Amino acid sequence: MTSPDAPDSPEPDAADLQGLRVLVVEDSWSVGIAVKNLLRSFGAEVIGPVATMAEAVGLITEGVPDVALVDINLRGGELAYDLIDRLHALGVRIVVTSGDPEIPLAAGKAAAVLEKPVREASLIASLRPAKVR
Repeated sequence: MTSPDAPDSPEPDAADLQGLRVLVVEDSWSVGIAVKNLLRSFGAEVIGPVATMAEAVGLITEGVPDVALVDINLRGGELAYDLIDRLHALGVRIVVTSGDPEIPLAAGKAAAVLEKPVREASLIASLRPAKVR
């Protein structure tokens, strides 16, 4: 995972996300699994990955995560805007990922928007603040 965003992010530490519950919503199975493995290696409890809004909502009803990593474009042509609204209403920190640099999001809905491909350090840094909630 690489990206020019946030090049001055501090290098992540193996325990940076210890105890953090992260929902991963990603339409690409291989990307979702790679993100899950990466986040687990930094101590996060990962919920998912899931590829649709229905699957994400099902997981949210079982337990609200601390933070959600959400791809805008989901399986079957779904867009994640309604899911983002729902997560925001629940007080979940939201980090959006997309291959499109022009994402129309209402101000304050997402804590960060990361353009794919995402650098590992940028991803970990965007999730880290949820630990202090």
